[in-house]
Amino acid sequence: MTAGERFRLCLAKEDFKFSVAHFTVFSPDQAELLHGHNYRVAVELAGRRVGELGLLADIDRVKGEVRRLCRELDSRTLLPAECPLVTWRRRDGAIEVAYRDRRYAIPESDVLLLPLANSSMELLARFLWQRLAPVLAGTAVEELSVSVEEAAGQRAVYERPLDPG
Repeated sequence: MTAGERFRLCLAKEDFKFSVAHFTVFSPDQAELLHGHNYRVAVELAGRRVGELGLLADIDRVKGEVRRLCRELDSRTLLPAECPLVTWRRRDGAIEVAYRDRRYAIPESDVLLLPLANSSMELLARFLWQRLAPVLAGTAVEELSVSVEEAAGQRAVYERPLDPG
């Protein structure tokens, strides 16, 4: 290995995507209306070494996990279960959600309650990072980056080193 050498594997496949409804809360007085996005996901893996066959990670396993995570989110209404400004409850097969004077009742099977304070791109990127990181345990990958794009030219990136293990 050459000093300073680093490998970076970038994956942004056509099917790394999910379509959802959501709203982002900006303040106690302002939030978006409920609307939808066609999100795109990209991941980058980085490390200083590769295995004896020249691979940083099992690419098929990584791609499979990203696709699984996208399927889990796809065609759902994402609600931030930990947002202090949004209330929700289960009632008669629906999730009733409220923000200020807005009220929604959405079939429970259509909703994904996320352990997040908001359904922002930033927190969605971290959410996906946290679920993808365990797949990379024991590999040469030292850092993982996940980006979530909600529109052309508008994306958030969450990156950090993996815990050595």
